[in-house]
Amino acid sequence: MNKQLSFSKSMLLIVFILALLFISIFLLKAEPHLPLLATTVGTATLLWIFGISWTSIESAILRGIQTAIMPILILSLIGILIAVWMMSGTVPTILYYGMDYIQPNYFAVSALYVTIMISLFTGSSFTTVSTVGVAFMGIAATTGVSPTLAAGAVICGACFGDKMSPLSDTTNFAPAVAGTTLFTHIRHMLYTTVPALIVTTIFFLFATKTDTIDLSSMEQIKLALQEGFNIHWLTLLSPLAVVICSVRRVPILPTLIVGIVTGLLITAFVQHQGAIDVWFQVMQSGYKSTIANETVAAIVNRGGLQSMMWSVSLILIALSLGGLLQHCGVIEAFFRTVIQPLKRKSSIVLMTGASSIAVNGMTGEQYLSILLPGQMFKDEYARRHIPARTLSRTLEDCGTLVNPLIPWGVSGAFFASTLGVPVVEYLPYAVFLWASPFFTFAYAIIKPLQKNALEDSE
Repeated sequence: MNKQLSFSKSMLLIVFILALLFISIFLLKAEPHLPLLATTVGTATLLWIFGISWTSIESAILRGIQTAIMPILILSLIGILIAVWMMSGTVPTILYYGMDYIQPNYFAVSALYVTIMISLFTGSSFTTVSTVGVAFMGIAATTGVSPTLAAGAVICGACFGDKMSPLSDTTNFAPAVAGTTLFTHIRHMLYTTVPALIVTTIFFLFATKTDTIDLSSMEQIKLALQEGFNIHWLTLLSPLAVVICSVRRVPILPTLIVGIVTGLLITAFVQHQGAIDVWFQVMQSGYKSTIANETVAAIVNRGGLQSMMWSVSLILIALSLGGLLQHCGVIEAFFRTVIQPLKRKSSIVLMTGASSIAVNGMTGEQYLSILLPGQMFKDEYARRHIPARTLSRTLEDCGTLVNPLIPWGVSGAFFASTLGVPVVEYLPYAVFLWASPFFTFAYAIIKPLQKNALEDSE
């Protein structure tokens, strides 16, 4: 029979995990895979020493890996989708026309609000980043805009919809866990979202004031795109089909398949490339053009199933560690002790946000960062008459939005792989992602909390 972990043992494990990851990734600048694997092995060993049976440890790892199946399928299909949209001319067409309408000095603000609109309609940061996000990175490369700045703007806009869109899975998940309604949850998030968006907009307005932007090569870039692809509005039908599927609440996997299939049809009819063996090669290894222009080639030669294996392997390791922490009682033992001494209502809210961030850091999984603190704090909120909408807002701000800031997080790994910018590099520019939790904590301290939890039904 397994022993129940004590607070001191759970604390030891958490300190071990955070210390090893911080030293390896942030000080030694190592790729996150091996530090995470070493952390998983060390955690499993310590749990076994603490009296957890090896059978239970293996079962916890497998249960953690099971939660990775859906993200892995999504990542794999998105890798294929990116390659197909390069081959079909979809991204090149967006890039070609985008250079006509986007002013480089206001590039970041343009990228921010375009991705906000797309993510609100699709409810998916992954879809937004892998489609218009990739196109914006291409435009940034052609105009001399910093890729870290561009990535920050794209990720901020994409995650806005992931947080605020009624089509987003996390936007529905957080109020369901907290016990409040969807639109009450969205309305209550405006208190932190609006000031965070204002700060983000101001930041990007000033951040893009630079004299180093080079526009001299844009005509050569457009000429190279015309030579390499048939630039045509029909290539935009595929992303339009994806947006329609998202708005109609079609599940993400069928939506991505629609994007791939329509992209292949456009490849055949617009780009006149109907060789199925070429299609398979592109979907497997990514699109490889014959374009001589190095800038354009660097933009369009990407995608494919194999391009996502870096992220897939990272997610498998991260969620193996997450399974150990969740199913061997480490997180429960830690928070069970931490919650009890808290007296002030604001302290409960602050601890909720900190817990969500901590779960994100330890497991790399945004759903767990919403689910586990939500389950642990829900009864305490009810007992202390703190509105459930405050719980759901805190979980969303510190769960959904912090995950892309974790190098081994599911979102962080995907964004870094798709945009070609490491998390530690785009992190300072992802203002909206860390401003929202800041305003959540500030609001909890400054604004007196409502005493009547029944107001959730308003």
